[in-house]
Amino acid sequence: MSALAAVYEGDGVVSTAPRTPPVPGPGQVRLDIAYTGICGTDLHVVHGSMDARVNPPAVIGHETAGRIVAVGAGVSWAVGQPATVMPTDRCGTCPACTAGHDHVCHRMNFLGVDAEGAMQSSWIVPAELLVPLPDDLPLDAAALVEPTAVAVHDVTRAEVAAGEYVVVVGGGPVGLLIAMVARTRGARVLVVEVDGGRRAVAESLALDVIDPTAEDVVSRVEAATAGAGAAVAFEVSGADAGINTAVDVLAVRGRLGLVAIHPQPKPVNLHRFFWRELTLVGARLYRREDMAEAVALIADGSVPVRPLISQVIPLARAPQAFEALAAGGAMKVLVDCRGEG
Repeated sequence: MSALAAVYEGDGVVSTAPRTPPVPGPGQVRLDIAYTGICGTDLHVVHGSMDARVNPPAVIGHETAGRIVAVGAGVSWAVGQPATVMPTDRCGTCPACTAGHDHVCHRMNFLGVDAEGAMQSSWIVPAELLVPLPDDLPLDAAALVEPTAVAVHDVTRAEVAAGEYVVVVGGGPVGLLIAMVARTRGARVLVVEVDGGRRAVAESLALDVIDPTAEDVVSRVEAATAGAGAAVAFEVSGADAGINTAVDVLAVRGRLGLVAIHPQPKPVNLHRFFWRELTLVGARLYRREDMAEAVALIADGSVPVRPLISQVIPLARAPQAFEALAAGGAMKVLVDCRGEG
C-alpha cells in the first residue's frame, strides 16, 4: 500500500510525494492520519522564514488526529486507538526542563518544524507524545485539539478568573479559541476583529465582538466595566494597532497576555504599564495538562470547534490548501490525509 505526504521543498514550494508506509521502531507508534490543520506557523515555514530550523525537503504540519495502526517494541498503546500528538519533543536536561518548564525547552525538537510532521497519510511518532482521544470524538474536530491547547495555556497563564472582563484582540482561530476557553472559566469576553467574515464566525459562536474601525473599543470596555477597564487582554492580532488596543483597554493591575508572534521589536506604551501597574504575560505552546483539557472541552461541546473549519482539502491537493489559507478569508483549513488524498 502506498502513502502520500505534503513536502515543503523550499522557496515557497509545497509538493505531494508518494511514500512507503513506515514501520515503528522501539518506543514508537504509527498513526494513520485522518486530518491535519494548517496554521500560521506552517505558512511561515512555506514562506521561508523558518528555513534556519526546517531542512527541505521536509514533511510539515503538527495539528492532527488519527488512529494507531502499528506499535513498536515496548509500547502499550492499542492498535485502533484514536489519538492526537503533542508535537513538543523535549530534551529533558536543559535548565527549562529541569525547572519543570519543559514546554519551553531550550532544545525543543518541534515536530513539523524541526522534525518530520503530520501532513502525511501515515506518520511515525514517539509513543510518549501521544494524547488519547475519546472513541466518539470526530477526527476533524480532534485535529483542532492542538490549537485549543494553545488557548487553554494562554488563558491559564493569564490567570483568567470567573467574573473578569476579558478582551481578545484578534478574532482568528486562536483568538476565538481563547475567547471560548475564557468563557468556560466564567469570564465575560469581548473579541476585537476588523474582518467581517471572522466577526460573523465569532457571532455564530455567541461571542460578543466589535469592529474597531466602526466603534471605539476603549469606550465599549469602559461602559461594560463601570469605567474600570478589562482585567485581562490578549494580543492575538500581530499588528501594531492590536498591541496598542490591548494595552489601552486594561484596568489597573490588568494582565496583558501576549499570544501573537512579533518577530521584530514593537513600540509599546510602557508609561501605561507604569501608571496602571500592568503585567505582561508571555504564553508559548502548552503542557500535557493543557492538551488533556483541550480534548475534554472539545469532546463535551464547551468549545465548539467545527464552525472554525472553513475548508477541508484532500492531501493530494495540499499545495492548494496552503494557497487557500494564505489568500485570506479562511479560518482553519484542514487537509484530509485519509487514503491517498
